[in-house]
Amino acid sequence: MPKILIVDDDPDVLEAAKLCLEKEGYEVVTAGNRNDGMETVDAAGPDLLVLDVMMTEPDDGIAMAQDLRKAGFTKPILMMSSISKVTGLDYGKDNEVTPVDDFVEKPVKPATLIEKVKELLNK
Repeated sequence: MPKILIVDDDPDVLEAAKLCLEKEGYEVVTAGNRNDGMETVDAAGPDLLVLDVMMTEPDDGIAMAQDLRKAGFTKPILMMSSISKVTGLDYGKDNEVTPVDDFVEKPVKPATLIEKVKELLNK
């Protein structure tokens, strides 16, 4: 079964998403910040990433996605954040600024998260 890495600074989000995806049979690893997430990408070799945008820094998730793409990471990245609600600005995938495969707003319903993960893994 595919391995998913979730990087989010909210332990409740990590736990809820992990339980939801493990129930579907996925192997899930988590990290609570960008630095730990980058280390876990190297150590765990995930098949898909789920990244929060705002962690220690307001753009940690975006910067992490940019760094990973520049380093040659080609696996799917799902950005999951409430940034549009916080800033009032519309965010979405963009090959230059936000190089992710899909973008969902928090709170994400479990069925939506599962559907997005399945779509991205089947590409």
